[in-house]
Amino acid sequence: MAAAKKGATILVKLLSSAGTGFFYVAKKNPRKNPKKLEFVKHDPRVNRHVLFVETKLR
Repeated sequence: MAAAKKGATILVKLLSSAGTGFFYVAKKNPRKNPKKLEFVKHDPRVNRHVLFVETKLR
């Protein structure tokens, strides 16, 4: 039985720019997309859409 190849996909944290500490976890392929991810998503702690920026998942 051959060992499966490990994919290039990594998990990253999308941290809210509102300063609430709320975050989402997303998958990313750094070979295809080397830039930092940025999304406008809903932050339930401030009950509005804010910018979420990629940081390292510890």
